[in-house]
Amino acid sequence: MKKLLTVFCFCCLAFTDVFAKQKPLKLWYDKPAEIWEATLPLGNGRLGMTPDGGVLKEKIVLNDITLWSGSPQDANNYEAYKSLPAIRALILQGKNDEAQALVNSNFVCKGEGSAGERWGKFQTMGALEIDFTYKGDQAGKQEAIQYRRELLLDQAVANCTFTRNGVNYKREYFTSFDDDVNVIRLTADKPGQLNCRITMNRQERYSVKTVNSELQMSGQLNNGTDGKGMKYLARVQAKLKDGTIRPENNNLVIEDATEVLIYISAGTDFKGFTFEEKTSQFLTAATKKTYDLQKHRHIAAFSKLFKRAYIDLGEGPTADLPTDRRIANFYNNFNNDPSLASLFFQYGRYLSISSTRVGLLPPNLQGLWAKEINTPWNGDYHLDVNVQMNHWPLEVVNLSELNLPLAEFVKSLVEPGKRTAKAYYNADGWIAHVITNVWGFTEPGENASWGASNAGSGWLCSNLWDHYAFTNDFNYLKDIYPILKGSAEFYKSVLVKDPKTGWMVTSPSVSPENTFYMANGKTASICMGPTIDNQIVRELFGNVITASKHLKIDGAFREELANLLQVIPPAGVISKDGRIQEWLEDYKEIEPTHRHVSHLYGVYPASLITPLSTPKLAEAAKKTLEIRGDNSTSWSIAYKTLFWARLHDGNRAFKLIREMLKPVADPNNRGGGGVYPNLFSAHPPFQIDGNFGATAGIAEMLLQSHDGCIDLLPALPDAWKNGEIKGLKARGNFTVDMKWKDGKMIKFTIRSAKSEKIKIRVNGEYRLYTTLKNLSNS
Repeated sequence: MKKLLTVFCFCCLAFTDVFAKQKPLKLWYDKPAEIWEATLPLGNGRLGMTPDGGVLKEKIVLNDITLWSGSPQDANNYEAYKSLPAIRALILQGKNDEAQALVNSNFVCKGEGSAGERWGKFQTMGALEIDFTYKGDQAGKQEAIQYRRELLLDQAVANCTFTRNGVNYKREYFTSFDDDVNVIRLTADKPGQLNCRITMNRQERYSVKTVNSELQMSGQLNNGTDGKGMKYLARVQAKLKDGTIRPENNNLVIEDATEVLIYISAGTDFKGFTFEEKTSQFLTAATKKTYDLQKHRHIAAFSKLFKRAYIDLGEGPTADLPTDRRIANFYNNFNNDPSLASLFFQYGRYLSISSTRVGLLPPNLQGLWAKEINTPWNGDYHLDVNVQMNHWPLEVVNLSELNLPLAEFVKSLVEPGKRTAKAYYNADGWIAHVITNVWGFTEPGENASWGASNAGSGWLCSNLWDHYAFTNDFNYLKDIYPILKGSAEFYKSVLVKDPKTGWMVTSPSVSPENTFYMANGKTASICMGPTIDNQIVRELFGNVITASKHLKIDGAFREELANLLQVIPPAGVISKDGRIQEWLEDYKEIEPTHRHVSHLYGVYPASLITPLSTPKLAEAAKKTLEIRGDNSTSWSIAYKTLFWARLHDGNRAFKLIREMLKPVADPNNRGGGGVYPNLFSAHPPFQIDGNFGATAGIAEMLLQSHDGCIDLLPALPDAWKNGEIKGLKARGNFTVDMKWKDGKMIKFTIRSAKSEKIKIRVNGEYRLYTTLKNLSNS
């Protein structure tokens, strides 16, 4: 029988104490990076850099999250809505291939879409290169010994050390959370041993010059019209202990120094940022401080976020190996290194903190790290899982405010999305399809097979809702409610009746990037009522109804949505073979192991299908995953981890974590997911959503709060029999600490800002508690 307990305030250990006991969280290597995907990523939410630790030549790729080519455009086809009746009629007649042809001719964006110069790309800022010479070298052949390269996750500081010709050298790097500059410190333990030449370059559209002793690189990207797009500037200054510095041939030449401090300030004119003035101010402020003070303030600012959460899944005999060797050993010897999963979890948190900040852009497909001008998939924002996955871990891993840049970004899509809704559907509200950029693109993509998905805006609203669900921030709810309502207005006005079932569904649409066989043997992607759309509409309408109740507004609209929910398709339909049906019709898919598993949206991120509330649908979801298989791109593997965690199968979820941590040494390899030497996730190529999805998956294995209770250790694998975690968040603004042994909870603490009743599931049993600020059970 369930018990009601009242537990008084309980004092918890400070996180600083737990972190003090933990071994340092770090990636480390015994050689310089041979590929960019082995470099060490540093960032402060605006700037980023990736040093490679080269002994004779160091290349440090530089990034600014706002650096985009392209420009705003209106690619709406304002005649598209006139083709809508014909497209829908063809779908109803079972002529999906003909409907798709009509979509391709009349219902996609105008122009080249994401393939065009005006669409733009997130681009690398360029590279800082340092060429070193060493006294005592013979033709540059002297080898470095005792080489070590590290990234300290809990400090956001990288370093490399080595000995050459009897001199000990050290380099430290961080992207400052204090003065908003990149900082590099070079030291030698004997006087006058540092000799180097510093330059900057880029693949295109740049010029380099020296102004006094400041190195500058500047340029202007292509906007896709007159070539005069976004401007950028990077400034470099160096401070020396001993030795001399001089400009020479657009380089900075340093000779006979004992210590060199290099400061890199960079910016763009994105949204009118006064980049020339600001980069100078940042540089002046940074160079006035001592290095120790700058580093101390940087670590303190970073730690306020990073040290909110702690995880310990145990240690193993291989934990001290270099990270690339740990990865190579893990797949077949995972019991020897349980802490690699802890490191991977915290690495995801580290990358989140480093790749976004309040007031700026959300992380894109690359986070904020890119080595190229032509970034994969333009380094943009894909709305059919990728940008959403980038944000899935943030609430539960206690980095809630890092969701706010996404909310502001979505807000910027509403006005262009209203124009797109009218142009293509003659509909109310707003719509964003499957891809977008910093210029507000909401039109369908350039090809019907993937670009006609209209689930993007509804899916974004799920992420926005999660921030409210976790924080109970009433002012935030008031701020985002117009976004949610506008999205609901769109779906409400475009739903059409399926004559076979009487259900109200979207048409035309697609199940993201997937294709099916028609009865005549032909293939198509265009359809009506794909399962993901039905699930998103059901979730969105429910959230808007709840929001309007909390805000005490829009009673009539709330009632309309409630009535529509009665004729929206259910969360899932079980097909003849026992799986969740992906489309309204039980089509056969062309690729049964397709990377997208969009029809399980109801399992995650939604809470429409759960083992406890809808067991039959949960079993059908499991069969869907079995046939889909495990091996895929890294983001797909991460998504499957989340599915299996939600389905309470910890061992299968852990198997997917193992798949995520398979080594990928060749960045050109297209053979499947895994991680590169620096733990960046491999699509391939590098795509950061897999990192964030894996962190969310590990958290979901340990804590869930979507199904009417706070569920502690809902999907604990056998590999993590003993462990401890502190600082995770549950919906309702609860903070959870847990410790378990032999697979059973032995202690938990739940902290809340106010006294309230909560339902907890622990060791498979439900309990009811009333919290008085803190709840503890030992």
